[in-house]
Amino acid sequence: MTTLDCDVLVIGGGIVGLSTAYALTRAAPGTRVTVLEKETGPARHQTGRNSGVIHSGIYYRPGSLKARFAVRGAAEMVKFCAEHGIAHEVTGKLIVATERSELPRLHGLIQRGRENGIPVRELGPAQIAEYEPRVRGLAAIHVGTTGVCDFGAVAARLARLAQDAGASVRYGAEVRTIGRRPSAVAVRTADGTVLRARALVNCAGLQCDRIARLAGDDPGMRIVPFRGEYYELVPDRAALVNGLVYPVPDPAFPFLGVHLTRGIDGGVHIGPNAVPALAREGYAWHTVRPTELAATLAFPGSWRIARRHWRYGAGELHRSLSKRAFTEAVRRLLPEVTADDLTAAPAGVRAQAVLRDGTLVDDFLISESPRVVHVLNAPSPAATASLPIGREVARRVLDTLRVG
Repeated sequence: MTTLDCDVLVIGGGIVGLSTAYALTRAAPGTRVTVLEKETGPARHQTGRNSGVIHSGIYYRPGSLKARFAVRGAAEMVKFCAEHGIAHEVTGKLIVATERSELPRLHGLIQRGRENGIPVRELGPAQIAEYEPRVRGLAAIHVGTTGVCDFGAVAARLARLAQDAGASVRYGAEVRTIGRRPSAVAVRTADGTVLRARALVNCAGLQCDRIARLAGDDPGMRIVPFRGEYYELVPDRAALVNGLVYPVPDPAFPFLGVHLTRGIDGGVHIGPNAVPALAREGYAWHTVRPTELAATLAFPGSWRIARRHWRYGAGELHRSLSKRAFTEAVRRLLPEVTADDLTAAPAGVRAQAVLRDGTLVDDFLISESPRVVHVLNAPSPAATASLPIGREVARRVLDTLRVG
């Protein structure tokens, strides 16, 4: 009989992987859980490189996993932060239409928000000024349940809670190979360590499709990385923005557009601009990994995205290469801002699942195969929704254990 090191191996120490480990220890005390994270600490990629927004769920199709988990997750995240002393604030946010062509989409968001059970308030120009005196728009909606927090601190706390309940979290443990038998799953890490478990959970984020293939599964998609580039307002201009201000998003593309976010540290993040990354973890233009880039270019879906969204992408690329162009995009919402008011801030990379036909996977995507659960698409608002996502993944893997 094969000797097992644990019941469940979780690959990935971002907020979703750690939430899953935490949920497993709560739902089935005594379940032996080991988390494997290739970095030297938690939340080093998507979780720790975003603007820290607790999303309300207003953008997402009613009934979708994103809608259900974001609405539930936002309330749970605020409660979790309060219970564990993690910096957070429920600020609310404005979604602002600056052109008449955006008004129908703004009204559609009002309807969608109400269908998702989210409190929204319609605003005219004078009411916009009550919230944000320096912001200009034709109309807006105020979303009361949006907030900000430190998701890196949330991930670290989830890791500690899971460890306190008996889970093991191993850093510097990059998974290189995965083997499967009818009764167990085994992984080998970069240092040669072999670990065997009854089930495996793939929460590898930017690497999730690669991990799925290592496990012998065809994920049916590929991660195409998009770098999100940010600026910050210089400290003496941070008073231009009181809270969170968003444009009306283009529903044809998964990004929300350049927006203004006052974080828990009082600084104002502006962005992101979204451009193709030249590596899975390509946080700058000079970070290029030829093997990863070649794989992205060889994927038919990448070219189909480019053909379908070339005009949108050209605008993003222009703003990436030109600070003046980026500033002009910001000035649509905040007319007083100048290029001198903006200073470069650290970038993030979004792990966007793409199908072979170029379709950008819109919802969270979780798939299963014998003894394995794969989380294959969990971009924003995954951090907001991480607690209910973790419970859902834990439920699925526990079902696998019962069957096995």
